[in-house]
Amino acid sequence: MKALQALALSFAYDETPLFSGVSFALAEGEWVSVTGPSGSGKSTLCLLLSGVIPRSLELGKRSGKVLLFGEDIAGLSLAKVASQLGLMLQEPDSQLFSPLVEDEIAFGPENLCLPRDEIGERIERALRLTGMNAKRMADTDALSGGQKQLIALAAVLAMEPRVLILDEAFAMLDEAAEEQMLQVLRCLKAQGTAILTVEHEPRRLAAADRILRLDAGRLEEVGL
Repeated sequence: MKALQALALSFAYDETPLFSGVSFALAEGEWVSVTGPSGSGKSTLCLLLSGVIPRSLELGKRSGKVLLFGEDIAGLSLAKVASQLGLMLQEPDSQLFSPLVEDEIAFGPENLCLPRDEIGERIERALRLTGMNAKRMADTDALSGGQKQLIALAAVLAMEPRVLILDEAFAMLDEAAEEQMLQVLRCLKAQGTAILTVEHEPRRLAAADRILRLDAGRLEEVGL
């Protein structure tokens, strides 16, 4: 099943289009990586695909559609989008808001008004999957950059999204944390999660099923 689709997606911050006519589909259990030069619009594409633009950021001029499991994301409630699609950014400090790790991971499920027992189970599963069990009661400010990124991932996973978008989420990680993140993504993919990563490093690109290159306003599939 198609988890995420871009249909003739175009965007411009001013009069010059950043990209135009972008169309592709991401299936359940598929891992697609988007690469391309700096400034080509990869991060903006992630914000459009996740609905952050225009839901949270009213920027630029856009056209086309984004479908999340066949439904126009623009017409879906925030709760429905958040429970189906998770977005991770490059800088973990921009995603962590609570002083305690446990509270950070609980924040999303609490906003879905889930039962307390289920919230606790989700926290435990997310920490176990990311290998961060020992940091449950830690101060988020005391974590390393790589640990913060893994906690940010745990917070996203606690929402149990069926689609995961990661915009250069490996940038802050050391070798051990990078391998942990790759292992988590492989596990999620095997469970049917659709994964979209923005990436440059060849070893991490090789983990994807397909690679798309965004350059000069166009998105095209390239060989592995």
